[in-house]
Amino acid sequence: MTSTVRVTDVTKVYGRATAVRGASFELSQGELVALIGHNGAGKTTLMKLMLGLIRPTRGSVEVLGDNPAAGEFAGRRQLGYLPENVSFDAALTGRETQAFYARLKREPVAKALELLEIVGLGAAARQRIGTYSKGMRQRLGLAQALIGHPKVLLLDEPTTGLDPELRQTFYEVIERLAAAGATVFMSSHALTELEERAGRVIIMNHGIKVADGSIERLRNIARLPTKIRLKVAGLAPTELPSWLPSGAACRRLNGHIVEIDAAPEQKIQLLHSATAAGTSVEDLDVIPPTLDELYAHFLRQAERTP
Repeated sequence: MTSTVRVTDVTKVYGRATAVRGASFELSQGELVALIGHNGAGKTTLMKLMLGLIRPTRGSVEVLGDNPAAGEFAGRRQLGYLPENVSFDAALTGRETQAFYARLKREPVAKALELLEIVGLGAAARQRIGTYSKGMRQRLGLAQALIGHPKVLLLDEPTTGLDPELRQTFYEVIERLAAAGATVFMSSHALTELEERAGRVIIMNHGIKVADGSIERLRNIARLPTKIRLKVAGLAPTELPSWLPSGAACRRLNGHIVEIDAAPEQKIQLLHSATAAGTSVEDLDVIPPTLDELYAHFLRQAERTP
């Protein structure tokens, strides 16, 4: 895949504080990449570096083949950006604001106004932004970020303030953009949402990249146990199945469910044992490590590393 963003050994220092330290990664066309980390982990700083709003103290950033901090950054019109806290002129309507940004990016106004319908602001397009709720302002921010079919879309906490229906619409829109070849790079604390949609996850901790890869790859690295939950007939509330191997990590939930922690190399054998004839298993769920669990694991690992 063609690379659209290259971050090479980047460090950004503000006075005595280091916001990003030695970060390196590449983003490619068609990727939907999630950037996660605690507040102050360096996520917003990385996006500002990609936008050219700030310069790295050390290292280099390349976006669409150019330095985004250069005065004549040719790719700026091909970037879309939604900040964490959007702010618009309260006296303008949503329609006027969208038209302003379309002209600023030299894109057809009519096409830009169609995006208001996509984000659910069609009925409110002629209302002044001063009357908008936080969620409505967030939708307008998303609409302006999508103007011109950007090749690189940078989204900082994009679903904040969106109701479940609009969150679903939002992900449908960005998945279509990624499928069409755009690079989507988004930070969010909504890890459950990202787990289902991100093809790749970058985890930051105190400005340092501590993990990078698909969720499956991160699971293989972390080697956290998979939870196997069984509903077994005929067991007393505290009883465990006799077929469980000695030393298996397991527990009873609600007096009805048996939950087993299966190491990666034990998973298949345990499933064979659970589904063998005569086990009285009525139902079974296999729950791999979640993104929340992986995130906590890599942060703990980073804190233990000198």
